[in-house]
Amino acid sequence: MPVKKYLLQCLHRLQKGPGYTYKELLVWYCNNTNTHGPKRIICEGPKKKAMWFLLTLLFTCLVCWQWGVFIQTYLSWEVSVSLSMGFKTMNFPAVTVCNSSPFQYSKVKHLLKDLDELMEAVLDKILAPELGHTNTTSTLNFTIWNHTPLVLIDERNPDHPVILELFGDSHNSSSPAPGSTCNAQGCKVAMRLCSANGTMCTFRNFTSATQAVTEWYILQATNIFSQVLPEDLVGMGYAPDRIILACLFGTEPCSHRNFTPIFYPDYGNCYIFNWGMTETALPSANPGTEFGLKLILDIGQEDYVPFLASTAGARLMLHEQRTYPFIREEGIYAMAGTETSIGVLVDKLQRKGEPYSPCTMNGSDVAIQNLYSDYNTTYSIQACLHSCFQDHMIHNCSCGHYLYPLPAGEKYCNNRDFPDWAYCYLSLQMSVVQRETCLSMCKESCNDTQYKMTISMADWPSEASEDWILHVLSQERDQSANITLSRKGVVKLNIYFQEFNYRTIEESPANNIVWLLSNLGGQFGFWMGGSVLCLIEFGEIIIDFIWITIIKLVVSCKGLQRKRPQAPYTGPPPTVAELVEAHTNFGFQPDTANHSPHAEVYPDQQTLPIPGTPPPNYDSLRLQPLDTLESDSEVEAI
Repeated sequence: MPVKKYLLQCLHRLQKGPGYTYKELLVWYCNNTNTHGPKRIICEGPKKKAMWFLLTLLFTCLVCWQWGVFIQTYLSWEVSVSLSMGFKTMNFPAVTVCNSSPFQYSKVKHLLKDLDELMEAVLDKILAPELGHTNTTSTLNFTIWNHTPLVLIDERNPDHPVILELFGDSHNSSSPAPGSTCNAQGCKVAMRLCSANGTMCTFRNFTSATQAVTEWYILQATNIFSQVLPEDLVGMGYAPDRIILACLFGTEPCSHRNFTPIFYPDYGNCYIFNWGMTETALPSANPGTEFGLKLILDIGQEDYVPFLASTAGARLMLHEQRTYPFIREEGIYAMAGTETSIGVLVDKLQRKGEPYSPCTMNGSDVAIQNLYSDYNTTYSIQACLHSCFQDHMIHNCSCGHYLYPLPAGEKYCNNRDFPDWAYCYLSLQMSVVQRETCLSMCKESCNDTQYKMTISMADWPSEASEDWILHVLSQERDQSANITLSRKGVVKLNIYFQEFNYRTIEESPANNIVWLLSNLGGQFGFWMGGSVLCLIEFGEIIIDFIWITIIKLVVSCKGLQRKRPQAPYTGPPPTVAELVEAHTNFGFQPDTANHSPHAEVYPDQQTLPIPGTPPPNYDSLRLQPLDTLESDSEVEAI
């Protein structure tokens, strides 16, 4: 077999020993290499030898340094960004519209009754602190208040701020509250958050009482709505036929049946046009207002929750098909009583991916469980960040927040089952470590589409047309001869492509393997006049160097084994008479009897050496192959 033959040749080569020394190998390399410099070291005189040696060493160091710089630059995985323009017919984006108020107050008033009464009492304390309001506070339900109360912080002495209870130490006391002596200029409203046993408390300060009471009300409303069934929450929101009055896409009429409903906790019932979940995405025939989407909405702000929704208008967002709309983070407002025109330009982002950009194609390589996968939507970094926060919320607070999807087997936070959830939630929300952890674990999507919007607004309907427009819309929705809509409750939207030109922002490697090889070769050729063949020659001498070293080590080990002293006999040595008798008489056998109690017995395999001189080295005794003898005889005959 070839392998066996090769191994036998290697064994013979090791037994033979090295054929040349290190010096001979270096001299051979300098004489035969194509690299400039080494030949001069051995061919010139002593002074020139030293000069060429230093020059060769210097240029070799320069080449190695330049190679290190280029390799380090290549391994930094830098990218270059290219911008290209394209023109084609594009799919119209998905449009999500919501109301600013998540629920109709008429349908949730019974749930918020105690909270609203408490809120009114708080506002009375803040606006008129000199009054006792005894009759009002005696009928309040302070169960919610005791978990997360609002307090006044007297900062008239900055070195020693004083914390004052808003309702005093006793809720049923007829005496004025201690905070009644502090006016708005000298006190700030803060939210007190305590753990379950009350041993750890913190204060969340606000610069304005408006911010304080709004944040406190939202926190308490979250506690209430988290205990309501999801289907009941949907019924408390705005129905699609009540909010969507008119719809037109291009020249084709549409209605609320062309919208997909979802429940978004911040804004209640939201409706998505052209989401592409069950139907094909609609293309836009041409750019311009007449080929876009036209909507007329009724936000019904007369039924807003007074302390929960302080902004009147519609919330909308443009996004790709099959992506979840994160309206709170990426949406915009459309003001009531106006016509809002939104011109759209498309930017397509294409990231290179690992190792150049920390992005993901579909989120499968992200360690965070995507809680929005139940919606059958594609991956987005917002979905990852929300899922990460909910995971930390469950791990630290033992419950999930109402604003985010809930994993299987977990419960939403509420004051009844988790008394200190507000303290835990706000501590986690303000934690820098939590945000940095989620940002490090979540990745951007490698392929993304962004919609750049140009927004313009005008009053709608105008004073001249207000009467007949509202009259017609009221008759179409409510079949009423009277006007049931108001200008403060209607919103008109025009969404269209400004042009079909789209921009593609694409990442590409700034330094690829071709760039690396060309720069390495350029530096090697410039400083030493070498090429790839010179590198192969250098690799050959390295292999020969290693091979010589191995042969020397094997020969050295064999020499040590030969020099090691060995006993010629395992037992006592034979006498001279026995050696002579064994040499002259081949039938002689030494006496193996045990002559002494301490004598050792010769083993059966022990053979005694035969003394004498070796036979003469005659040429006639040398063995030669038959073909060699025949050739010699033929030569003699000639």
